[in-house]
Amino acid sequence: MSNVESDIFEIIADKAAVERDKIIGSASLQELEIESLDVVEIIFAIEEKFDIHVPFNANDQEMEFDTVGDVVKAVENLIAENGAAG
Repeated sequence: MSNVESDIFEIIADKAAVERDKIIGSASLQELEIESLDVVEIIFAIEEKFDIHVPFNANDQEMEFDTVGDVVKAVENLIAENGAAG
């Protein structure tokens, strides 16, 4: 497990009040009963933790976050893009 993945799992557990051992890459956010407000808080925490901007709008989902793995992959891609741009 990468540090990014581990950090994201911890953020999800904290912000969505989900037991840490239930959070795996293939788990859907719906299965984990993560509400849209929780998603917003998770995204804010991820942006702060990794110093990135996540282009997410709950009304117009430019990025699809169906599973925890989708979130990890998107964040890893944004970190890589920021590194290349920086």
